[in-house]
Amino acid sequence: MVAIVDSGSTKSDWVILDDFKKVFLKTETIGFNPNFINRELIAPEIQKNSNLISVKNSITKVFFYGSGCGVKKNCETIQEELIKVFGKAEIIVKEDLMAAAYAAYSGKPAIVCILGTGSNSCFFDGENLKIELPSLGFLIGDEGSGSAIGKQLVRRYFMKKLPSDLHNEFQADYQLTVEDALKNMYHTPRPNAYLANFTKFVIERKDHPYFRDMVFEEMKNFFEYQVLPYEEAKDAEINFIGSIAYYYENILRSVAAELNLNVGHVVQKPIESLVDYHIKYIL
Repeated sequence: MVAIVDSGSTKSDWVILDDFKKVFLKTETIGFNPNFINRELIAPEIQKNSNLISVKNSITKVFFYGSGCGVKKNCETIQEELIKVFGKAEIIVKEDLMAAAYAAYSGKPAIVCILGTGSNSCFFDGENLKIELPSLGFLIGDEGSGSAIGKQLVRRYFMKKLPSDLHNEFQADYQLTVEDALKNMYHTPRPNAYLANFTKFVIERKDHPYFRDMVFEEMKNFFEYQVLPYEEAKDAEINFIGSIAYYYENILRSVAAELNLNVGHVVQKPIESLVDYHIKYIL
């Protein structure tokens, strides 16, 4: 059996293929971004999933694509923790951009972007991945992401910048105090996921003029910092992976049109396309 894993900072999608390359099992765990999660929690979190534990000894290969795995040391961390669970398997760990490139590939070169809890971009020609820009994380990067939008919302709430209707609704929904916010941002293992959780409030009101403008500016930042520096940006199709891209697709396309850029397709969950790519090109 083969496991294919697409892991973000919030959650991981798992698909197990049987020996005939057919889907045997689909399941989820939390996300395993080694920049945020304590490595000692990775194996125990996987072991909480009874479906994965039931087949762990039958898995001979694990393809793990994860946020935070663009650094060799982080890849090694994930590899070492996965082998504790899947002791009979060959463990292959690559960054999430590679999964996005595979999932978004439609036979022609394209810029591929991730817009989920975090954000990132690359250029994929069908064989080679070109990354010209570093992933700076949620503190000084991740433009357009769930954590960036959540950060904007929380900041504007506390600084009394939201219109009164939105301020009152946010207050009623969350009853958030400064103390609780600071505790979760500075003293929990996954602060980016904590901030990204607030995007639900924005998504449910994404047609509100204030939020529409806020998200438009955030997406403009994303294109400015993570797409336009690529020389291919003006000519290549730009494809998107991730829930934030999916929920704000109309705004994304509006920003791209203003910048004379060509957005191709937007995929909410790349795991299905990622599995298809493996079956067709890798396994």
